[in-house]
Amino acid sequence: MTERGDGAGAGPLRVANCSGFYGDRLSAAREMVEGGPIDVLTGDWLAELTMLILAGNRLKGRPGYARTFLTQMEQVLGTCLDRGIKIVTNAGGLDPAGCAEAVAELADRLGLSVTVGHTPAVDPIEGRVRVARRRARIAHVTGDDLMPRLSPGSPEPIPAAALVNADTGEPFTGRPVTANAYLGGRPIAVALEQGADVVVTGRVTDAALVTGPGMWWYGWRPGDLDALAGSVVAGHVIECGCQATGGNYAFFEEVPDLARCGFPIAELHADGSSVITKHPGTGGLVSVGTVTAQLLYEIASPRYLGPDVTARFDTIRLEQEGPDRVRISGVRGEPPPDTLKAGINLVGGHRNTMTLVLTGLDIEAKARVAEEAVFARVPRESFERVHVELTPLPDGDAATALLRITVMDPDKEKAGRRFSSAVVETGLASYPGFYALTPPGDAAPYGVFWPALVDAGEVPAVVTVEGRRITVPCLAPADVHRGRHESLPEAPSFPVPAPAAPGVPVRRAPLGRVAGARSGDKGGNANLGVWATTPDGYAWLAAELTADRLKELLPETRDRTVERFELPNLLALNFVVHGLLGRGVAANPLLDAQAKALGERLRAVTVPIPERLLADNRKLPE
Repeated sequence: MTERGDGAGAGPLRVANCSGFYGDRLSAAREMVEGGPIDVLTGDWLAELTMLILAGNRLKGRPGYARTFLTQMEQVLGTCLDRGIKIVTNAGGLDPAGCAEAVAELADRLGLSVTVGHTPAVDPIEGRVRVARRRARIAHVTGDDLMPRLSPGSPEPIPAAALVNADTGEPFTGRPVTANAYLGGRPIAVALEQGADVVVTGRVTDAALVTGPGMWWYGWRPGDLDALAGSVVAGHVIECGCQATGGNYAFFEEVPDLARCGFPIAELHADGSSVITKHPGTGGLVSVGTVTAQLLYEIASPRYLGPDVTARFDTIRLEQEGPDRVRISGVRGEPPPDTLKAGINLVGGHRNTMTLVLTGLDIEAKARVAEEAVFARVPRESFERVHVELTPLPDGDAATALLRITVMDPDKEKAGRRFSSAVVETGLASYPGFYALTPPGDAAPYGVFWPALVDAGEVPAVVTVEGRRITVPCLAPADVHRGRHESLPEAPSFPVPAPAAPGVPVRRAPLGRVAGARSGDKGGNANLGVWATTPDGYAWLAAELTADRLKELLPETRDRTVERFELPNLLALNFVVHGLLGRGVAANPLLDAQAKALGERLRAVTVPIPERLLADNRKLPE
């Protein structure tokens, strides 16, 4: 790998992902480094819930960063240094400085250093080849931590008005345990420009792990909006690891050797276009479908806001360039907003869940009897919040359902064994066939996720390399014009067939026979992306699946505000279900707390579908 230049003639920048979450496959880093040529190894360890987990670790005296990252570095750091592969990660979590120090200690323990230059010199005295070497440069990025500014008496407090809940408009209340702004790619680029071999960050946007190296490699400036937007899209595709290569894919039966799924690589070009691929010989699939699925994951409006650029997802063009190679092009960019998203985790209280199994006849009546028995011992109104969820399970001719009773309260004892023991006490005085899935247990603490928007100009990032601190403003220079007057047209033109006239032959079948879906969490909201496999299918889908129709098909969304966004370039629709996940994943008592299965529940619903869309579908049962 050569050092950074203008990118001309150097070929694409090959950015490989080796982690999509804290807990992903430990062997992935080694697989990506040894599986073929790459220039940058990245990994995403952070999610909204992960920050809360790391805060809990610190309270227990454990590191506030992702320790599994060090396990992976022990396997590949030496090889990366030898080959000039840069490593960029957000595994620093709540303590990027501590994580960077741990990497430096690991490098010293392993005796690792870096060759300076590519031409070895002959020692004139000893007559041997002498190679100039230096210690590995480990940089870290800070500035995202807003906790000091939320402390009483802070010299630079964040105004309360800036901490209004970005989703609900509620004024800020509660006791924060973490507060982090989402930084962009610019500080990563600065660290690489300073010669860093490894860059450890705290909270940055997931796409920044690709955008930052792209800025460094190609010398993109803040005004290169289209190139930056293209890199954001590439980063969004590969950030979740195997989800871009067939993992969690709606049409999973099309994916070969999913058990050995390879991690994704983005070949990033100077204009921001990219090719998504994977190492040869690995399992999985890179197709227009798998890339589309990941593009629809955890998004809202087609305007994808970020610290470096606003990427227009309704301008993306996908093309199957070859086997396991999908080209992304045409992405347009708009100026970034003047604010940064901030993720704040608050102390919520304590929660406890007991799950009862109901079997046979009269399921709903049995559930009612079970509830009455439990709350006769511990009154429902004695808890701050109670959530009851009855989930039917397919079980042949014998009906089976799970009854989950969750209580939440600031009082740990009240939500703890006082509740769970009361449930067990009903075991011989409840419905026939009573049994529980878990024994009585203590309550566990939970957190509340609070999204806010803070002034980007007041959150500078700090890059530390070999003891030198470099301040990097998060607000782009004034020559980057901001405002809606710079926006692109609201609906870029993509040819889509008109929906068929009424009266065409239809057949009732699961929606999933003609459409894929992927869903996920965004704070207290859920997103649900649905795509068709043909333009004709999209024309029908766009006409059929309105926001109101979605509410009819998914009962859990009926009392929610649902927004629908059209992405004809991807033959897709995206729905945002506001408030479905309450106060965030950690506080959500639903069985599907992160809405991961919301899309699959929609695909299972039977609807009238034009027969022409089903004609060539071999999966449809006779």
